[in-house]
Amino acid sequence: MARDTGADRHPQAKKLASDVGSLVENLIGNVIEHRHEAQVLQPAEKPQAYVWYQVPLRDGLSGDGSEYHLYLRKGSLNRLCVFLSGGGVAWNEFTAARPVNGARTASGEPNFYWNNLRPFTQIMNINVGITQNDRQNPFYDWNFLVIPYTTGDFHVGDRDFPYTDVTGKPAVLHFHGAKNVRAALAMGKHYFPEAQKLLLAGDSAGAFAVPAHAGEIADEWYPDCRDITLFSDSGQLLTPDWKRIARDVWGAPRKIWAPLNTRNITLDWYRSLLSTHPGRFRLLYASSTHDYLLSTFYNDMTNRVYKTDAAVRDAYFRQLKTMVKGLVRLDPSFSFFINSWENPLFTKAQRGTVHTAVRQPYFYVENHAKPGTLEGRRCVSGVTMAQWLHDAADGNCYDVGTGLLEEG
Repeated sequence: MARDTGADRHPQAKKLASDVGSLVENLIGNVIEHRHEAQVLQPAEKPQAYVWYQVPLRDGLSGDGSEYHLYLRKGSLNRLCVFLSGGGVAWNEFTAARPVNGARTASGEPNFYWNNLRPFTQIMNINVGITQNDRQNPFYDWNFLVIPYTTGDFHVGDRDFPYTDVTGKPAVLHFHGAKNVRAALAMGKHYFPEAQKLLLAGDSAGAFAVPAHAGEIADEWYPDCRDITLFSDSGQLLTPDWKRIARDVWGAPRKIWAPLNTRNITLDWYRSLLSTHPGRFRLLYASSTHDYLLSTFYNDMTNRVYKTDAAVRDAYFRQLKTMVKGLVRLDPSFSFFINSWENPLFTKAQRGTVHTAVRQPYFYVENHAKPGTLEGRRCVSGVTMAQWLHDAADGNCYDVGTGLLEEG
């Protein structure tokens, strides 16, 4: 099937949009770099409370071969949030050759994953949503370890992947996600050796990674913590090729690719995790009903068309209903936060509902979707994701917005 990249449509307009996108990205990056970038935590320095730091990782590596660091913030409680960041995915040479940048995004060209930690990407990682550094955030007093994502491999890869870039030059994508996670956890353990409560959360690519890494984190890094909550925000992308991608493209270890036997990588990883750790975790999942970005990725994976439309989004919605039922079959204690918030005006070129909420301003927006009616499940309305997640971490679990899944 020929791929529709949109490259031949309205070339002058796309060139203008590309130039503007590059300019905006550079301007925002410069502002962050010179005024607001998190300070580097020096090796002999102790972190001050309520201050975000960058911590360089000697063993870390971004997808394009550049440096890698984590973000760290100390609170006042012995509670730790380990956050696995999102940022797209690469699954073949074509996608590897098209990382995200301002120019490609503004012009509507295919762009699939973040491949470095330039200053602009800081706005994706800290000081927004659950990482917001003020008292409005119910997790304000928690410790935070944010593991950025720059490798296109759902945080699980371990190989160097050769490809040809868009200019025809040979290049390498460093699928270094698994090593980055281990290096970040080792550094996090140094600063936060114990945790009375642990929240392992992730959005987008990080949402997929939560069940992939949860067992190791619980067993190896925080084995004495008996109060662990897992939260995946927007982790649905279906293809029959996941096993081949994880094994042959990303070079993930066998324990990662062996359980991948269906089209749903998230269900497969949760199934594997819960088979070895029954009753170990509190389980949470969130999604919007017609996710504009994940439906775009699904369309590209399935039809090689990098855009979404009503039919694709309806397919995503049907898949989501099946996904939620599948998670409940794995463990009836799963709790859900489902929303139908429309994608904002500035991205109407990709219509649909929002992609993720946990590190967005939507984290503090009340969800007034009608409650679900499934017998035996508690579902409420008028609750923010912030309140829902904090309640769940304290053992008070319920659903929000699942009535949306009964529509259509």
